[in-house]
Amino acid sequence: MLLMPFAGIAFLWFVGVVRDRMGELEDRFFSTVFFASAVLFLAMVFVSMSIAGAILASSRSVTDPTTQEAVTKFGRFVMLQISNVYALRMAGVFIISLATMWLRTGVMPRSMAVASYLVAFVLLVVTSLSLWFTLVFPAWALVVSLIILIRPAVADDVP
Repeated sequence: MLLMPFAGIAFLWFVGVVRDRMGELEDRFFSTVFFASAVLFLAMVFVSMSIAGAILASSRSVTDPTTQEAVTKFGRFVMLQISNVYALRMAGVFIISLATMWLRTGVMPRSMAVASYLVAFVLLVVTSLSLWFTLVFPAWALVVSLIILIRPAVADDVP
């Protein structure tokens, strides 16, 4: 949990790099949806981690085992609801808006945009089936980061 703020900072840098990559081609509507969903996703992840921290902190101060169990269960359910239902849906919206901008601008390979729609579908619909599907989003972000590092920017292609 101590590393979560740094992960949030890294995610904000990721968003900044992706927006910078768009440059003047950025669509205002989809860019607004992209940025708002990124901020909402990050806020919900931070709230979820704060609840997890509160659960751990409460274990030292609540001495009654029955009360401790009830507090832990409630906190865990709230944390999972925020992170695995709402935050992941915002991640799906984030990916859909970004994939749409990629298709319109050609900033990323078309195959990556199509794959992004599939990842978004998984986050919007399938994550309720298994918590393992939550790993799709960081894996997607890693692939996008690698493509950005390897592929030259659109501005570099234009004389």
